[in-house]
Amino acid sequence: MRLAGPLLDALRGAWRAVAGPSLMRRLLAAQMLTLGLLWTLALALLAYSTGRGEGVLGLNSVYETAISAAESLADRPREQGELLQRLDAALREGYGDDDADAAALAPSMMVQQGGQVVYLTGLDPRPLLQGPPDGRIVQHEDAAGRSWRLRTLHSARSDTSVTLIMPDTWELIITLTEHGLYPTPLVISLPFLILPAWLSLRLALRPFRRIGDELAARGPQDLSPLGYQPQHAELKPLVEGLNSLMGRMRESAERERCLIADAAHELRTPLAALRVNVEALRQQVQDPGQRALMDSLLRSNERAARLVGQLLQLMRSDAAGAQPQEAMALDELLQDRLAALEGLAAARGVELELETQPLLGPLRAEPGSLVSMVDNLIDNAIKYSPQGGTVRVSLQPREDGALLTVQDQGPGIPAALRERVFDRFFRAPDQSQSGSGLGLAIVRSVVERLHGRIRLDESQPGPGLRVRIWLPLESPAALPTLPPSC
Repeated sequence: MRLAGPLLDALRGAWRAVAGPSLMRRLLAAQMLTLGLLWTLALALLAYSTGRGEGVLGLNSVYETAISAAESLADRPREQGELLQRLDAALREGYGDDDADAAALAPSMMVQQGGQVVYLTGLDPRPLLQGPPDGRIVQHEDAAGRSWRLRTLHSARSDTSVTLIMPDTWELIITLTEHGLYPTPLVISLPFLILPAWLSLRLALRPFRRIGDELAARGPQDLSPLGYQPQHAELKPLVEGLNSLMGRMRESAERERCLIADAAHELRTPLAALRVNVEALRQQVQDPGQRALMDSLLRSNERAARLVGQLLQLMRSDAAGAQPQEAMALDELLQDRLAALEGLAAARGVELELETQPLLGPLRAEPGSLVSMVDNLIDNAIKYSPQGGTVRVSLQPREDGALLTVQDQGPGIPAALRERVFDRFFRAPDQSQSGSGLGLAIVRSVVERLHGRIRLDESQPGPGLRVRIWLPLESPAALPTLPPSC
């Protein structure tokens, strides 16, 4: 029973992969449909030309040969019949070796002499018909509603006549379908044509895959033009449009960063001056009501200063790709930041715990952005932890990287909102703590810059939020070897 769920999920995934929209399958279906249409048109043209043209009915030599054979052997019926049968077989040989197909498609021959039928194509269900004496090709419909075309040629030397009968156009088409001559070649050839068609389409779509692979390998902040410049006339407008779009997005993002950074820098000075003045004024005021108002003003000033600081951190993390990177020991950085935030945790009655294991190598990153990531993670955990709670920080080696885990004992985040909290300025409703909604946005920006992964879930055990971040480490073999000390 435990395997039923994963098995059903695998079957559903396979069905979606097969039945879902696919350009490759659409092109393959179009090629197979085109092949079927071409085959249908070819058979229709063949049936039309056979049914409407003179064909065998217009070959006077066939008639004259049959008349000569019948006249020369009129006194020897058995030999006459054998000779006419061989002539009939030679006439029908070009229509296939199968007797059923030959009887359906080949002409039937009837030879009359002295008002009697001396030869008739064997096992032929066609009616005994005779055309006009002038040798014209005529059309006849029998009692069963089937349509035939025939021509009769009379001998000038005797009362011998030869009649050839063939199916009409629609009768020929129906006959081809009934005997499997229409669908059988398609059924046989399509399986052998699908693989070459698939290979040709895959080769033709290779430039599209190169564009998709290049876009998939990029980070969210990489808006530079595509490196792949195709020479195909169909792809050039697409690549040019993408490069133009990314250029406009890059300019817009740069203007936004400059605006926010300039505004944040300009706000820091008046906010700091306002705090200094309010603190100095508060020391001179003795009225409790006025002191409470100034305390509220100081708290508002602190929130504004924190928002300005987070905006600057966010702009730095977005622009960290242009900053020089260093090989950093992540465990030492965690120890330093937890020591720096110990005072804030003690003021809120929260205990900090750190557990680290030796890593396989250092982390290459821009120091300022990495400090912002760690500070925001731990600061959020402290802020939302209850009085007497514990914030646990662990660092473990995992899959050629490092797994950083920060978990608190706060209210946590509902599962439905765990993706939205990474959006800038978004805060989960019913939050008891004030904030700007930028902390986790800064964290994710740094993680993506480092080509890592981040995930939010519930703390284990108990209530709270657990943040898990996987970061790639640099192999020790890739680091430069330092010379031995003297």
